[in-house]
Amino acid sequence: MNSQKVKTTNNSNRNKIKIFKFLLSKTNKIDKTNTKGFHSFQGRSSKNGKITVRHKGGRVKRLFRLLNFGNKDFKGIVITTMYDPNRSSFISLIFDLKKKIFFKNLTTNFLIPGSLIICTIKKIDLKLGYRIPLYNIPTGSIFHSLNLSNKNKTQIARSAGSYCQLIQKNFTTSKIKIPSGKYIEVLNKFSYGTLGIVSNLINRTIRLGKAGINRLKGRRPTIRGIAMNPVDHPHGGRTNGGIHWKTPWGISTKGKKTSKNYE
Repeated sequence: MNSQKVKTTNNSNRNKIKIFKFLLSKTNKIDKTNTKGFHSFQGRSSKNGKITVRHKGGRVKRLFRLLNFGNKDFKGIVITTMYDPNRSSFISLIFDLKKKIFFKNLTTNFLIPGSLIICTIKKIDLKLGYRIPLYNIPTGSIFHSLNLSNKNKTQIARSAGSYCQLIQKNFTTSKIKIPSGKYIEVLNKFSYGTLGIVSNLINRTIRLGKAGINRLKGRRPTIRGIAMNPVDHPHGGRTNGGIHWKTPWGISTKGKKTSKNYE
């Protein structure tokens, strides 16, 4: 994929940069079984209608694509690559050669239609897109879609351009560097990884160009606390009162640790 600067026909397109999706499938009619509708979350209470989560609401209607985030044994062929409005990466339509069914999965970068992908616990030759346990992955390898337990649910490295790296391993555990830069230790027996990097690496180069694009995504405007009244925010009023920066609920935002399980 390539990024494309939009021609300046008006002020909203002056600095707009979008992804030129010429390699993606133009239709979603091949497989409609793995999609469903869902009610969008508006950030308001269902009882009194008051705002419970700020800056949310008002996005466009869309269908949710059900992806296979599990570690089930399969052997399939990539049919096509498609756009997913619910995530930053692209998704692939895969045909399972064993069960003779279609399913969708995250696209690995440089994995083109017609490629063979396998998920197995057996020791096999490693190729791009293969999903295997960590004890079969060499040290130093890069992979994505890491799960941390035996619940068969991928949790880490699922967004565009993200990946994990296997730093060290022994008979039972592996030391992993996750996209945040943190090092974690997981069990080899239950943890799987897909070799490669998640697709759409140039997602970070996108420029929306206007606020209306964010409104279509469900992101409402953010108001500075210092522009509010004192009743609405600790920073409100003519000045911020000489206090340190706080959230609307009075919690410090300058270095105070809020996590209960930090190291």
